[in-house]
This record gives sequence, C-alpha cells and structure tokens, in this order.
Amino acid sequence: MADKFKALVVNQESENFTREVKSIEHSFLKHGDVLVKVDYSGINFKDALILKNGARLVKEFPHIPGIDFSGKVEESKNEKFKSGDEVILTGWRVGEIYFGGYSQYAKVNGDFLVKKPKEITTRQSMILGTAGLTALQCAFVAKLTREELLLGEKVQDVIVTGASGGVGSMAVMILNKLGCNVTAVTSKDKNHEYLKSIGAKNFINTSELTKDPRPLDKGLWDGAVDTVGGQVLANVLAQTKETGIVASCGNAADIKLNTTVMPFIIRGVKLWGINSVNISTVRRNFLWNEASKLIDFNLLNNSIKEISLEEVLDIYPKMLKGETSGRYIINVNK
Repeated sequence: MADKFKALVVNQESENFTREVKSIEHSFLKHGDVLVKVDYSGINFKDALILKNGARLVKEFPHIPGIDFSGKVEESKNEKFKSGDEVILTGWRVGEIYFGGYSQYAKVNGDFLVKKPKEITTRQSMILGTAGLTALQCAFVAKLTREELLLGEKVQDVIVTGASGGVGSMAVMILNKLGCNVTAVTSKDKNHEYLKSIGAKNFINTSELTKDPRPLDKGLWDGAVDTVGGQVLANVLAQTKETGIVASCGNAADIKLNTTVMPFIIRGVKLWGINSVNISTVRRNFLWNEASKLIDFNLLNNSIKEISLEEVLDIYPKMLKGETSGRYIINVNK
C-alpha cells in the first residue's frame, strides 16, 4: 500500500471555495473501520452541487466528495468484511458528511458497504452507481408495486422524464426489460436513437410538459418515473391514469410542485418519493442482485464516459447546466 495516494479535495476558507486533485497521506482519512482501495466512482447531480460550493451538505472542510464508489477491501476491523472482498457503496451521506469516493482509497463504516454480486464487475457496479440503484427502485415502484403489492392492473404505458440523464436512461432500460411501453421525455432530440436502442418506444420533448398543468388531464400513463420535478412532474401527475404510481426522485428543474389534490382523490394516483440514501442493506442487496437481470451493460457502454479525477473538474459545471447526457464514471487510478 502506497504511503500517499491521489484524491480530489474540496476546501472552503471564508468565501473562497477550492477544488484540487492532490496527493494525500492515509492519516487524512478519519472515518470508518474498513479501508477500501477504490476502483471506480461516479458523478451524480448531487456530486456536481457539492463540487460547486458544498451545497450546504458538507459540514466540515477540507473534504473528499463522491457519493458512491466500488473497489476491494484493503484492511478491515469490521467482522462483516475481510481483505480482498469486492464491495459497493452508495448513499449513507458518504461524500457529504463523510469522506467519499473521489480518492484512490476510502475509509468508511463497514455497515455502509454491500458485497458486490459475482455477476457484475466493480466497473459495471459504478456504471449503475447511485443513479442505477435509484432507477431500479423507481422502476420497481412504478410497475411492480401496483401489480404485485397492491394487486392492481398490469402496468403497460409508462413515461420517464429526464430520460437522457443517468437515472432516466437506466429507468428506460429497466422498464423496457420489465415489459413496459416506455415514452421518454428529453430536451435533447439527438439522443433519440440511443434511447430507442435501450428501449424507448415514443418520445416527448420536455417543453411539452413545462406548461401550466390542468388539475386533471387526459389519462395517458399507467406509471411514471420523474427525475425532473417542477412543472414537468405536475403535468405527469395530471396525465396519470387510475391508480397509477409516479416515482419521484429528482428536482433538476425545480423543487416546487404546483398541483392539486385532484389526481390523488379522483384517480387514486400515488406520488411515491424515492430516496436511495438510507435504504436498508437487505433492500440494497436485493436490488444489486437484480441488476444483472435487468441491465444490458453492452448497450449502456455506448453512453458511458470514463474519466479521470482531473476531468471531473471540467465535467461537473456542464452537468449543472444540463449539458451532459448518459453516465460518467470515474476511474480514480486513470
């Protein structure tokens, strides 16, 4: 194990916020009981916000961001893990109040880790990452919750907003694999061919869903995955059919929701919030083991951009401006 290693460190002194890829010592890592040699991390919208200015999520500086990572256990004082175990971490506020994955080594609480299924690689686990885990939750809620848990009618027509993004594109693929007719909402017409290749059957431009919503609109969707929020979510709710479930997981457009109770009390529509940060380890293990059955990694590879820690500094502002598409993964050893 090298004495020093590379990490992306953010710092704030007074009003001066800095981001720097630098060489640090192992003594810099101050949290947790399991040391992981990191292979890959990802860049999510929350990561981009933290890289911009801490997003009021980081409580102590200097700090290592990165809300997810995969790699191999180097040292462990936790009985659940031993040296050589391949592990995945998402959520638990790692990268926010705990040091995260933008580093060649990470030290974390072993209770935050799950063992990687044999069917996927550490690279593939970060092709999914927080975005993929969130997409799996959303797809299962929008389709299987109504069909199996609530014993409702079959979910056929579904809509996915923000379909060009990391969560949206994977939700398109998963829902298609689950047998749904997927309509993808995107502002980027150039991505239609790719979205079609992973399962989208129809397309709507985002601008069509930014109008002021009616209390109830024509029922079009049996279920929905919304990654955008704001007016888009309000219109999706108004267009959801009887007993449909809308899984909401993002606020890229707006945190405010201007709607009425009509979809909920007239059609029995359910708005189901998705939070992947604190879900149980049991559920995490289930979702990661389902991933290999529902994700075609060969297809996803067409939209994956593998970047270095240094390149993160160029990518995160573009993500905040909505200028990126697909999923970026970070090879911390590149």
